[in-house]
Amino acid sequence: QVRLVESGGDLVQAGESLTLSCAVFGSALGDNTVDWYRQPPAKGRELVARSFSGSRTLYVGSLKGRVLISRDNLKDRVYLQMNSLKPEDTAVYSCSTLGVWGQGTQVTVSS
Repeated sequence: QVRLVESGGDLVQAGESLTLSCAVFGSALGDNTVDWYRQPPAKGRELVARSFSGSRTLYVGSLKGRVLISRDNLKDRVYLQMNSLKPEDTAVYSCSTLGVWGQGTQVTVSS
């Protein structure tokens, strides 16, 4: 059974950087596509970034240009590096692959 565990969420100040981690258990990361989503307070969930096999990536939304998704297949982990964070980036960030979701990790950006 595949299980995802996110970590790295924190309270940071505007302008700072943060790197989130998504650990995959129960299955090798392999060539599976992995998504990072976020859900701001009182809003719907939105796609932030996608990691395809072969190092291909996709970035969507307001974090585009300030975010980098990467993967380490040996460690079965996918990372989300976010730079120049803004208060509007405050959200619960979750990863997803193979139809499975993690519990999310809270990112709060203070002004």
